[in-house]
Parts: sequence; C-alpha cells; structure tokens
Amino acid sequence: MSSLTIHLRPHEPVAERVLLPGDPGRALRLAQQLITGVPKMLNHNRGLWGYSGVAPDGHPLTVQATGLGGPSTAIVVEELVMLGARRLVRVGTCGALDPGLRLGQLLAASAALPEDGTSRALGATGPLHPTLTLDAPAGVFVSSDLFYGADAARLRATGAVAVELDAATLFALAARHGLHAACVCVVSDVVATGERIGEEALLAAEAELGRVALAALS
Repeated sequence: MSSLTIHLRPHEPVAERVLLPGDPGRALRLAQQLITGVPKMLNHNRGLWGYSGVAPDGHPLTVQATGLGGPSTAIVVEELVMLGARRLVRVGTCGALDPGLRLGQLLAASAALPEDGTSRALGATGPLHPTLTLDAPAGVFVSSDLFYGADAARLRATGAVAVELDAATLFALAARHGLHAACVCVVSDVVATGERIGEEALLAAEAELGRVALAALS
C-alpha cells in the first residue's frame, strides 16, 4: 500500500496509461472489457473502484473511477500522477446542447470551457485543450458544477455543443503537470428536452467508448 496517497490506497501498480470513468460500475465493466484475464483491483477505498492489468496490446492499463465532478476528479488525478500516471483519458457521459447530436453517439472534447469552480481554482481562464487524438467526432465541451438545475441557455451561449462535469479539471491538471490527456463521452441526454438514453443503449455505447479511448493510448 502506498504511503504517498490519502484517498487512493493502491494494492496494484498504477499504469502510465489510465482511463477515467466517473462511475465505479463503468470502471469495472471497462476493466473487464479491456484488461486481459481477470482485472486486479487497484483501489476500493471511498468507493472509488480502480483496476490494473495488461491490455490486449501487451502494455499495462489502469481504469480508475473518479466519482462525480471536478473536486473528486482533481483529487483522484493528482494521486494517480503521484503513483505514476502520465496519459489519461476521461471516459464518461455528456449532455447535448447542440440539437444535432444524437443519443448514444461518441463525442470527443476538442476543448473544454472552464465554467466549473475546480478548473478555475486551478487557474483556467479560457478554453483548455486535449493533447491526445481520439477517433470520434469532436466538439467543444463546457464543464459545469451542476448536473441538475444548470442554466441551459447560458451554457448554449458559450458555443459549446455538450456539457459535462470533469473535462476542464482534467485538462487543467494535465497542463499543470505536463501530462497527456483527452476526453470522450457518450451523449446520454438532451439538455433542452430532458430526453435520456436507455440503459441497454448506454451499455452498448460504453463498450465502443472503451475501445476508442484505449486506441488513443496505444
């Protein structure tokens, strides 16, 4: 067990390559999909499930849940960096602000606008950019602190096509530490109408999410 970290209590090594779902259940499913053999539990402290193992390309991979929102993501990413992570891809969900987006499609962040408190506390004042390339359609995300009750009109006025909680924090930390990072999400809902993807469709999209993210790290 590492003495470096407080919130992550690793029982396995952290790979340089890390996938970052928010949801612990998604972390388990992606680890089962992308790690050869039985994934080894890296962390279960605070309900932040994480797994390490070897990906089909023969190189180590870690899948670590971050929880919800910028503050939790910032803690987890900082501690992963202490433990050796250097290339990180957020794999999550986003809400469509652009009516042209469809439920279940993958969307990569070409930039993240820092409308959340955590990325601004890290010094972000303008668009933050990824440094890894993802094989998915791309658009500008806006990162917000609110899942419920966000001002949809104001978010659309930023010019972003989708809203989520964590990308700006990840990109701000990547810039601070000289890391490589990216973000790819499944469009899970339409902000203007409240329409939401079904569970079966989300799980199907999640499998493609993992494949695209791992390819960016390979």
